[in-house]
Amino acid sequence: MNQRDPKILSIRGEALGEIHPQSSQEETFQNKTIRPILKLQNDLFVESFINYVNKSKSDFYSFNIDKKLNFIDNAVHKDIKFRNALKGMVIAFFTIEEFREYIQNSSNLNKRMMNLLIERLKDQVQLMIKTE
Repeated sequence: MNQRDPKILSIRGEALGEIHPQSSQEETFQNKTIRPILKLQNDLFVESFINYVNKSKSDFYSFNIDKKLNFIDNAVHKDIKFRNALKGMVIAFFTIEEFREYIQNSSNLNKRMMNLLIERLKDQVQLMIKTE
């Protein structure tokens, strides 16, 4: 293990969520790797989304709650450039071993990652205020 990996693991903290012997490999990776990174990077994700909203010239802040939630879904699912930026913020905190595991099943893990991130943003939509 290189010097980077132990430092990353110490910054991220422990697994979040249950990991059982019968847990799938994807579920284990999600709880051991993705969830702690999402928690660590939360403020950056929120700030990144606020920046996205401000640059999109949308009227996000005047939307009702349902429209805001839909906007979050669309931003992450349909804007490939934004989604890739978010994905990079997560992957940057993988260890080398985790990255090797991730590339074996990146499609399914990306879906899990983005769905968890969308839910995290939706849970905090009330905290998002206009900044410019």
